[in-house]
Amino acid sequence: MRFRAIAIGSAGALSVLLSACVGGRPVHYYTINRPAAAAPAPEPNGPVLVIGRITTPEALQDGRIRYRAGSNEVGAYEYHRWTERPAAMVEDLLIQALRASGKFRQVLEANSGPAGDFLIRGRLREFAEVDDPGIQTRVSLRLEMIERKSGAVVWDHDYARDEPVDGKTMKEVVLSMEHNLQQVVVQAASAIDAAATHQ
Repeated sequence: MRFRAIAIGSAGALSVLLSACVGGRPVHYYTINRPAAAAPAPEPNGPVLVIGRITTPEALQDGRIRYRAGSNEVGAYEYHRWTERPAAMVEDLLIQALRASGKFRQVLEANSGPAGDFLIRGRLREFAEVDDPGIQTRVSLRLEMIERKSGAVVWDHDYARDEPVDGKTMKEVVLSMEHNLQQVVVQAASAIDAAATHQ
């Protein structure tokens, strides 16, 4: 899919912004939208979760949308980039999904101060288009939950999910990546709910 042109616009959950040109060509920026959902009242006796840092390989830190072709070729689109780091997208989606469960007294960012009962941290290993044999997207995420009092890891899980791309444009690739990441986060939030509330 690496040499296809894209149509500029906005469709569904996709936001496309035009920025400065690189080498005479416009750079297109994309974002993963957060599902709009009213959070229920927090559980007053529920635990406090702190969402810590999600790390990434160096290749995912510069904002360019990544691709993999075959078993060995990896690269990045120079003119198609995320508006924010993929790790930050995961952190934001996790916070939103866990707050929406209503099972916790608070769900906080790591820099917000309080120690909390549990710390959630992880590593986004892959977030890319995969061209082998058709076009699909891949999310690979590892998460773990640490009990703050003891420092023990009380839950951990690896998530790996591929999703077909319904089309051949970058817009359709981004929509697939968005849905794929949202599904992984929903699964992770449900498992974290179960693990944290049964400790």
